[in-house]
Amino acid sequence: MHIVDHGTWQLAASDEDLHPVGPEPLWNESYYFDFAAPDGSVGGYVRLGLYPNWDRAWYWACLVRPGQPTVLVADNSAPLPAVGTTRLKTAAISASQEITEPLRAARISLNATGAVLASAAAAYGDLDAAEQVDLGLDLEWRTAGGVYPYKDLPRYEIPCRVSGTARLGQQTFEISGWGERDHSWGERDWWTVSWLWSSGRLADGTAFHGMQANIGFAIGWPSFVVTTAGQLGHRSGFAAHTEFGADGLPAKSRLLVPGAPMEAVPVAFAPVAMTSPDGRRSRFPRALCRFTTDDGRVGYGWTEWNQPPGWADHGWSYLAEATLDSS
Repeated sequence: MHIVDHGTWQLAASDEDLHPVGPEPLWNESYYFDFAAPDGSVGGYVRLGLYPNWDRAWYWACLVRPGQPTVLVADNSAPLPAVGTTRLKTAAISASQEITEPLRAARISLNATGAVLASAAAAYGDLDAAEQVDLGLDLEWRTAGGVYPYKDLPRYEIPCRVSGTARLGQQTFEISGWGERDHSWGERDWWTVSWLWSSGRLADGTAFHGMQANIGFAIGWPSFVVTTAGQLGHRSGFAAHTEFGADGLPAKSRLLVPGAPMEAVPVAFAPVAMTSPDGRRSRFPRALCRFTTDDGRVGYGWTEWNQPPGWADHGWSYLAEATLDSS
């Protein structure tokens, strides 16, 4: 299994397990899984976030189809799973996340009640007041290309082939597509720094990932490309420029993926909102996107834009604008 080595920390198969809890009040351990059909007709994601020092778990899951209402499960006050496990159980959610082959395969299962949302903004309101529907997932993520740790943070990304079934009410969808999963641990403060994170796969087999944290200066990571030959490699110089609508939802992003600059246009949103222990509120519009490269290739995947208090003043596009001005 190819694992990118930045020379800062060595990822091991044992890092797929849960880690010792740190002292920070917002110490978090997170498992993320997303997927998209090759034609963008259906997609979804699951996230389990554990805040042991805050005595709660966050669980999000969704199923989206362009032109159809989003079905969203979002509980930010769920009880923590039993110590040493990641199985989550509430009155509305029964979910498991299992690493079946470390760094090679993972499986999730979900039976839950989700909110049917006719508009993206409804995700920021009372989900219990929305129409409810049964949502089920039985999916496997199998590594396709290698593993990409972040350079200076305990986090890694894995591009994957995704297969299995999704169930919405009485309707079942066969899923055969692509996606990404990631795992991170450490302090996670959603209410301070804004960021863009994006991952997708093009029809020619090229996969990509990039993240820009809006901290006022450029960093040489994280970004990777999986070539059509299946080789995953680090790429330095990712940057992004985003245009937002009046409602704060992103209209499109210009992604300067090294070697494959492209435009990302949301085709189906599944946002969530988060409230901090001291009452601050962040909005997190996450969307299934259609990606179109400058040379005409097309693909699908997921993009997210974290919007903490004051997010519009964080300089979302300074890196991309500087790159574009110099070209």
